[in-house]
Amino acid sequence: MNAVWASGLRKRYKKRVAVDDVSFSVTRGEVLGLLGPNGAGKTTVIKMMLGLVRPDAGEVMLLGRPVTDPKARAKVGYLPELFRYQPWLTAREVVDLHVRLASADVPEKDRREALGLVGLGERTGDRVGGFSKGMQQRLGLAVALVARPEFVVLDEPTSALDPVGRADVRDIVLSLKERGVAVLLNSHLIGEVERVCDRVVILDRGRVAASGTLEELLGSSEVRLRLEKVTPEAEARLAQAGPVSHDGDVVVVALTEPGGDLVPDLVADLVGLGVRVHSVEPGRISLEDRLLDILGSVR
Repeated sequence: MNAVWASGLRKRYKKRVAVDDVSFSVTRGEVLGLLGPNGAGKTTVIKMMLGLVRPDAGEVMLLGRPVTDPKARAKVGYLPELFRYQPWLTAREVVDLHVRLASADVPEKDRREALGLVGLGERTGDRVGGFSKGMQQRLGLAVALVARPEFVVLDEPTSALDPVGRADVRDIVLSLKERGVAVLLNSHLIGEVERVCDRVVILDRGRVAASGTLEELLGSSEVRLRLEKVTPEAEARLAQAGPVSHDGDVVVVALTEPGGDLVPDLVADLVGLGVRVHSVEPGRISLEDRLLDILGSVR
């Protein structure tokens, strides 16, 4: 079942079209990555999806209800890119305030667990005004998760976090996925998206430039081999596995049919042909390279 279904979203601000015919869905237990350059329309799409901005055209269903129904947003957790909490409140009071604003029934135990989950378990009584940007980001994440939402929207959740904090967010996103929670992740840190997302939607100039699973977007895998004593017969065997190129003393094979036994069989055959295999390094094009390729092709 889809947690979110959006079709034909369009939004114009005066003469500028910010979003044009954007459609996507997020199923329960899925992490969808939203990528694109600044000004691509990502935040506008998120705001329309959450009912914060009214689209000029298109439709959104949120957890089985029209987004215009306030009940549709009752089970949604949202961490906006830009937010600010009252500096005189403690972390505990911020969470309590947002629970009251949401009219949510959240036991005291769950409120403490939300703060502990983001690494603020020992800072619940500290005033927000003394928090670093990273600690405020963690608090915002606790606010988004405290009511145990069924759909979570994270807009640049790791923007102010150090590597440890980014790893914590990654673990939290994966734990949400295991619980069947749908997650939409908007992040400029493409490596984080590649680690946790099941599918990706790439926006450019308000339109969907590409979408699909990581496997669909990144294409075939490759293998890099450092070889010695490569005979013509070995060259022919390499070519059977896929297009061959050379990077210095490394042979790069773009595998046309990736499979579990393909690389071991290739190496075994090469050894049988008298080739000395010094190293085998699997890999594939990175999401960052693919993103730049897609954006370059649509401009």
